[in-house]
Formats: sequence, C-alpha cells, structure tokens
Amino acid sequence: MSVAVDLNRCQGYAQCAFLAPEIFTMHGDEALLYDPDVDETQREKLAQAAAACPVQAILVDAVDEKSAEAVSGAR
Repeated sequence: MSVAVDLNRCQGYAQCAFLAPEIFTMHGDEALLYDPDVDETQREKLAQAAAACPVQAILVDAVDEKSAEAVSGAR
C-alpha cells in the first residue's frame, strides 16, 4: 500500500502520529514525516490514522500493484 499526505492541507494536529507512530512522526511542532510505502500489516492503523485526520490530508492508495498492472496491460 502507498500513502501520501497533502502537506499543504496538513495542519500538524499529529493525530496520525499518535495512532500510527510506525508510519507517521512529527519533526518539530509542524513538520510531518511519513513512510510512503506502508506494509500490509499496518492497514488497520493507517485507516484509523487517515480517518482521524481533522483536515483529511492523508491519501491512501490500497490498489494492489499486480491488479493495477493487469488493468493497464488489458488496454
């Protein structure tokens, strides 16, 4: 799975870092650092963190890469 954070939208509330510290960390008071490639075992924590974001800045792409390749190859 991959994750992206709209850093223009992120306000540094740090709910994601609290709920999924393996994925998100705060650097200082406002800078968010995150791992864009999330292991499948972290799916539930990532979903909770994304849902808890007050400004909905966390974007999750849960599309299986093999499925995406199959679809693009079929065209």
